[in-house]
Amino acid sequence: MRVLYLLNISNPDRLSADSGWIFADLLAPALADTGAEVTVAAPAPAGDVRCGFHRTKVPGTKYRARFSADVDELVALIEAERPDAVVANQIEEAPAIRTALLEAGSDALLAGYCHYLPFSFADGGQLLLDPSLDDAGLGRPVLLAFAAGLAACDRVLVHSATAASWVSAAATRMTVDIGERLRVVPAPRDERLVRDPAARTTPSGAGAIGVYNHRLYAHYGTGQFVDLARDLVASGTVRLRVMDLFGQRRAERRGLDDSPEKMRDQLAALPHVQVVSDRGDRVRYKNLLAGAGFGIAPFRPGCPWSMSVIDCQGMGLPVISPRLGWLAEHIDPELCFTTSAEAVALAERLATDDEFHAVHAKRAHASTADFAPALVAARYLEALS
Repeated sequence: MRVLYLLNISNPDRLSADSGWIFADLLAPALADTGAEVTVAAPAPAGDVRCGFHRTKVPGTKYRARFSADVDELVALIEAERPDAVVANQIEEAPAIRTALLEAGSDALLAGYCHYLPFSFADGGQLLLDPSLDDAGLGRPVLLAFAAGLAACDRVLVHSATAASWVSAAATRMTVDIGERLRVVPAPRDERLVRDPAARTTPSGAGAIGVYNHRLYAHYGTGQFVDLARDLVASGTVRLRVMDLFGQRRAERRGLDDSPEKMRDQLAALPHVQVVSDRGDRVRYKNLLAGAGFGIAPFRPGCPWSMSVIDCQGMGLPVISPRLGWLAEHIDPELCFTTSAEAVALAERLATDDEFHAVHAKRAHASTADFAPALVAARYLEALS
């Protein structure tokens, strides 16, 4: 099978913070291992030497990534590659890709990957626009573009059962019938970030560090985490390590949303909170995780998946989490909380109770086993067949 993987990259200056790029970089070689011929079209190469690469322009902003597809470029690329299947990482581009397939005379299967959902649901079932995609009232146009993408695809790929439920519900409300086209295909874990929990050498009492390794956008619920951080460190039992994954961002990105810089400064001002950068180095990132005792999930309402949670769990770090979305689906119910007091109690128990920590470290590690790249690649090819 010849697979053309169309990848949007939102963080070309710090690829290690771009989950879409990391997923493609892990998945493309795993697909090649099966004998598939893979070409990645993106602003930066992903995969290994067996994978083809076509360089595309950096979209500039998250809105251009959704509204500025170059159909001429897509037609030329499809005519050159003659794929059997096209995977659109930015599902809003699917109508333009379908147009290009038509003009190129290609009958390739088109799969749209719902990597990021521009909506979430309130407890009462109300559909809410994602605030990160609602600048100048663009939230509804983005949502409609998402629906158009669903309608244009032969396959709709989602990360999780939670995402499948949300996408199905949103599609129904927008009168798009995705029927039998929906497939759950999780993202691959990074095998470089896998460690046997038994190999952890730092005693919990001496290494009571909770790590928060998520993007610091306000729409990730970082403001709620700042409040929780104050409570977590109040007793002195727990210290926090907060990852600054972005570093210095481009002016265009700061202009759209400067909340990461503001949140970073607020966290850095708290006692017993260390803000650190991995400098885009995966080895340093792994070492920063390895020195922690547990992870903390984000307060992001529309969370269909979290690469950072999987990173922690693969390293044998239990993750405590608000009871939200996919997080509540995936994380052990014993480690989910609804109040700050419950979160503090869980963190302090993980920090002081070696047996409790060991049990949940094993469970966390085991929960990522099905996300090995080879297994995910097989699910991809099954979905594309």
